[in-house]
Amino acid sequence: MKTANPKIRKTIGRSDIVDFPELGLSKLKAKIDSGAFTSAIHCCKIEKIENHKLRVIFLDEEDPKYTGKVYTFDDFSNKRVRSSNGISEDRFIITTKLKLGKVLYGIDLSLTYRGDMRSPVLIGRKFLAKNHFLVNPRLRNHIHKASLRK
Repeated sequence: MKTANPKIRKTIGRSDIVDFPELGLSKLKAKIDSGAFTSAIHCCKIEKIENHKLRVIFLDEEDPKYTGKVYTFDDFSNKRVRSSNGISEDRFIITTKLKLGKVLYGIDLSLTYRGDMRSPVLIGRKFLAKNHFLVNPRLRNHIHKASLRK
């Protein structure tokens, strides 16, 4: 598996298909949003336990990729995030790996309920800028389709 070369600019469309190998999640639809600073993933359960651990269940029962598996994180942070509707909330942030096409990237994800959104994953401009992506809103699943051809 390749790792990202930070000096090469890559084109990404308005959405793509992503995997989170460390979380056992694959082929999730991701919305690319250059207006959002932070990337986010849909969780149906997020709770702090024992004051130093985070217990999370990703996705929800409505999602065909839902497993109900409980994940526990020792390494996480807290951040105040303003959503697209203008409401600010405190969110937990985890760091994990995201696979886009055939390339593996590090990504910080805010954990939030996105059940009413079309995509369980939102990729924000912090990730896009760090990895030198150019967004072409005319494209969809551009990197995923290209990885299937090669």
